[in-house]
Amino acid sequence: MSAEQGEKPGFTFTGWHMLTIMLLFFGTIISVNVTMAWNAVTSWSGLVVPNTYVASQQFNGKAEAAKARAASGIVGKLHIDGSTVEYEVSHPQRGAVDTDKVTLNFRRPVGEHQDFSLSLEKHGPNTFSARHELAPGDWIVEAIAVKDGAVIVHEGTRIDIAGGVR
Repeated sequence: MSAEQGEKPGFTFTGWHMLTIMLLFFGTIISVNVTMAWNAVTSWSGLVVPNTYVASQQFNGKAEAAKARAASGIVGKLHIDGSTVEYEVSHPQRGAVDTDKVTLNFRRPVGEHQDFSLSLEKHGPNTFSARHELAPGDWIVEAIAVKDGAVIVHEGTRIDIAGGVR
């Protein structure tokens, strides 16, 4: 049967079709990569330490101090009830550990605009507290307890503050 007798001509795949497919394929990949890179750059500063060289020089000393603190067995316990933040310093066998000062640094896992520090008030030899309303969501809490000018507890804890009343 010929084209004159009513037969439709067949589809011919040309170079223009291939070019269109290639541009759509690679255009999709490139646009997704650009979008993800843009989100990564604008959502987190990337700054972990101000000067990496200085941080690398101090690493071994900080690691040894952390090992010594861990070997002492002294631990802290964080309690959050509504807007009351409490922290206790103790030893598993010896009980309460007399402490001079406790500071809690609250950080968001991503971003810095809500980060803050709390210097807690002493209410007993090892008990400290402060009032602060925490926004809902995930927080990383760095606790630093000091006795006679030496850090006796330096630990981090990740917590989740549920929205609404706890």
